[in-house]
Amino acid sequence: MTERSEITLEVGEQEFNFTLTPQDVTKYFNSMTASNKVSPSHNLLVNTVAQDERTALKEALKNPVMTMQLAGALMEEYAPNVEVLVKKRSATLNA
Repeated sequence: MTERSEITLEVGEQEFNFTLTPQDVTKYFNSMTASNKVSPSHNLLVNTVAQDERTALKEALKNPVMTMQLAGALMEEYAPNVEVLVKKRSATLNA
């Protein structure tokens, strides 16, 4: 994976351009807790959006559901396309 990923999210009539690094994503995941998800999502979005789009984005982020949807879409696009298969274990017990 490259160091920087540029991702554009279209929200209604607006486009928001984000630049993510592995450090941004790591900080996001490390700051999430069972009782604190909106704030880390908000911070990720605001800190990685293009500077000239920040004011418009903050307006959209007043709704916490919108914050979570945008962060989810951003993470989904950022994630690498890796196929993972889980193999079933044998039903026999090892003696």
